[in-house]
Amino acid sequence: MQIAMIQDKIVPIKELDPVYLDRGIFFGDGIYEVVRSYDGRIFTLEEHLQRFANSLSAIEISRVDIDRIRSRVLKSFDVAGISNARIYFHVTRGSELRKHLSNPDLEPVFFLTVTELEDHTQAKTKGIEVSTHPDWRWKRCDIKSLNLLANVLARRDAAAKGCAEAILVNEAGLITEGASSAFFAISEQTLQTAALTANILPSITRQFVIKAGGNIGLKTTEKSLTPQQASDADELFIASTTQDIIPVVKFDGKLIGDGKPGEYTKLLIRQFLSLTA
Repeated sequence: MQIAMIQDKIVPIKELDPVYLDRGIFFGDGIYEVVRSYDGRIFTLEEHLQRFANSLSAIEISRVDIDRIRSRVLKSFDVAGISNARIYFHVTRGSELRKHLSNPDLEPVFFLTVTELEDHTQAKTKGIEVSTHPDWRWKRCDIKSLNLLANVLARRDAAAKGCAEAILVNEAGLITEGASSAFFAISEQTLQTAALTANILPSITRQFVIKAGGNIGLKTTEKSLTPQQASDADELFIASTTQDIIPVVKFDGKLIGDGKPGEYTKLLIRQFLSLTA
């Protein structure tokens, strides 16, 4: 008899809930997205859905209707009734007994949550500390996959150092991005961030940060920074869907500027918020 054990309970495989056989659990075989709302309005849903579709295509998960995903997101958001919400959703290749090569007829599995967003007011006002960590991620970070163990380990390391984010550094000694954010520096009225390559997530928030930067007169250069260059910058900040822009006031233990959020970063925060209205 084929069996499974969940904690101390033994269950015949044929009676096992398919959720325990999800390829997302066995292999991280799936992709995800996170969108947020501002005051009851979902921000950049279409851009996130397009990236979701790109990731599905990249890992060859088919038979997923993006129009249906959109409807599920909108319906769930409406039912939840949360004004400022985090909406997480993923699709895995499906559920079956563990084997590397999946059944070609496997039905993809969809999952979604709608939860309250954390309040980031204090972080925006006072800024955060960050620390560097080796970039141990796989080579296709442009795919928003469920394979996030390297990111989790980096964030654990940062937390142990009293930092709010880990800034990832590749084998060439260059910063790629944060463990769960895009990373930016400002020096001499120029906004700098790494160029989009296979080892960088094409962040939707990144697009709007660059747009906001142009609106306040900042030039943009897409070029990787070394940790030394980052620590010498006039201002630093991270950006992500759920936090938008968060100032960085200490990098690997070194104060950035006067140790307070920079003036351009504060302008960017206000300009970015105007784009969400």
